[in-house]
Amino acid sequence: MKILFIGDIVGKGGREAVRALTPGLRREYGCDFCIANAENIAGGSGMNKNCLQALFDGEVDVCTSGDHVWDQKQFAAEIESLPNVLRPANYPGTQPGKGYGVYTSESGQQVAVLCLLGRTFMAVGAECPFAAAERIVPELKKITPLIVIDFHAEASSEKIALGRFLDGQVSAVLGTHTHVPTADQQVFPGGTAFQCDVGMVGARESVIGRALQPVIARFRHSMPQRFSVVEKGIRLHGCVVSVDDKGRARGIERVLRDLP
Repeated sequence: MKILFIGDIVGKGGREAVRALTPGLRREYGCDFCIANAENIAGGSGMNKNCLQALFDGEVDVCTSGDHVWDQKQFAAEIESLPNVLRPANYPGTQPGKGYGVYTSESGQQVAVLCLLGRTFMAVGAECPFAAAERIVPELKKITPLIVIDFHAEASSEKIALGRFLDGQVSAVLGTHTHVPTADQQVFPGGTAFQCDVGMVGARESVIGRALQPVIARFRHSMPQRFSVVEKGIRLHGCVVSVDDKGRARGIERVLRDLP
């Protein structure tokens, strides 16, 4: 089967691009299932139920998140009614929501999705993602061999290390968070597809989805700035992973589309 994975979606423009482009991409690549990182869909930071519905209307099956998952205050209550939305699994178990789940694809195959958060250069109170994966992946493998991990992390070294650590145990380890797509897509020897960062769905003329001048000013002067989201000129970055019945990846292909 084939799985479409979409990188960090930024703001209203990103949501509109996903809703407009995803159905066509699924048909073009013959994808049975779609995962998207949605932690920046509500005003550029966080999520809410209404914004998520726009993605589900665009044929996204599961939404993952990251360190901005709780930026919208009401979302802690909303996530309990959203089984297809995942917070990082290595956050404390006392937090609302869940960090992984098993879902049924268009073709009837079961797909496990696990969301993990990195710790290097990240100011978050998360458990070690390696320990979390060691605990959770064996449980998921009892249900299905097809397991996809969204590893939301800053450091490329941490992402590569986790991908190598899990090679042969999961179908794919796909990085998010930096909003910049990397050119290292590959299938590791054990059959795990990997890409350090899938990229974003956001404005081409921006700094990772934000207006240029405030970000430049912040770097130049080290003074607080308001970083507004650019909602036009949107480009979608993603990848398509091909997986066999045993859960081994057979290929990974980068996807890039501009919203007309």
